[in-house]
Amino acid sequence: MLKKTILLFLTCWVSISLQAQTVEELFAQAQLLEKQMKDAEALVKYKEVLQVSPGHVPSFNQASLICGREGARQKDKAQKLEYFNQAKIYAFEALKVEPENAVANYAMAMSWAYIGAISGAKEKVAAYSETKKYADLAIKFKADYAEPYHLLGRWNYELSNFNGIEKAAAKVLFGGVPPGTIEGAIASYEKCNQLKASIIQNYLDLAIALKHNNQETQAMEVLNKGLRLRPLIQDDQGYKLEMKKMLEAMQ
Repeated sequence: MLKKTILLFLTCWVSISLQAQTVEELFAQAQLLEKQMKDAEALVKYKEVLQVSPGHVPSFNQASLICGREGARQKDKAQKLEYFNQAKIYAFEALKVEPENAVANYAMAMSWAYIGAISGAKEKVAAYSETKKYADLAIKFKADYAEPYHLLGRWNYELSNFNGIEKAAAKVLFGGVPPGTIEGAIASYEKCNQLKASIIQNYLDLAIALKHNNQETQAMEVLNKGLRLRPLIQDDQGYKLEMKKMLEAMQ
């Protein structure tokens, strides 16, 4: 009886060890693919991790963020929305397991921001309200987290440029437009740069906000800095091309 118990214990231990090793290996492969700017392949691998370990929060987080980026690359609105909703589902699953996970809250904020960007006035206002909520939570749980500050920069910039219909929708839903300003956008983008100086999109968005605020000299300085950075994600070359065109137009 004792031998059977020991054998059963060893069998279970080996099984658990192998599963843990498999999860670790699959996750490492997914991370490598993401670093190689192969988002579609990385997403498949993160899904494999979740098949082996259904509660693996880091895989939920990365799958959500990749779905958002993949959706943004689509031309068709329905396809975009499909990816964005999937991004929201992955973030939701991560938050069910770890409600105070900073990356999961940021992923949820991003999914709402993507949805808001392609929605009508009322849906946009509601989505941007959720964006702010989860971005603030991400920073609450990790004060030195750069990416949510970039998102808050975009949030401020978008709200400062709301049109009449969007302002009316905000008044109906929330009693008025939330306090998003160009100055708030610039401050958030600059905070992002202080915390993490390698996010190329942040330089582009900061330059756009500075130009909008009649600070063209500063905008050109930011563009030149951004153009010297090494691409880290699949979209970075596109951002650098936009920066180059913007800089040439300003010179």
